[in-house]
Amino acid sequence: MATKLRFHTAMLAICVLLAAMAGISRAQEVPLITGEHWTKSTEEMKKAYLIGIANMAQLELAYQGVTQAPDSQSVLPRMQKGLKGQTLDSVREGLNRWYAAHPDRLQRPVIETIWFEMVVPGLQKTS
Repeated sequence: MATKLRFHTAMLAICVLLAAMAGISRAQEVPLITGEHWTKSTEEMKKAYLIGIANMAQLELAYQGVTQAPDSQSVLPRMQKGLKGQTLDSVREGLNRWYAAHPDRLQRPVIETIWFEMVVPGLQKTS
């Protein structure tokens, strides 16, 4: 009986380990979208990417509830302030212009471009 219990415990541990490793593997397969991807995408795909980012931000803010995380613990408050007044179309068009003007920087991740070319300048305007 004790041997059977140890076997089940060991099998459970192995299953948990394999499940954790599979989750890590899947996470590593998600590509970081770069300007190369961006410039090859349709306008609908670009908008879907931006909607995905916006939905994740809204989900995180809703999860935080009334006690929003301070700027030191989350980028979302700064992103929200820095993108104030922007629309999905204005962000999409801004990214299109930036990558067209910087064809040598197509390896730069889109989220990094949004941050440094839109959020940070937007924060400077609100300061």
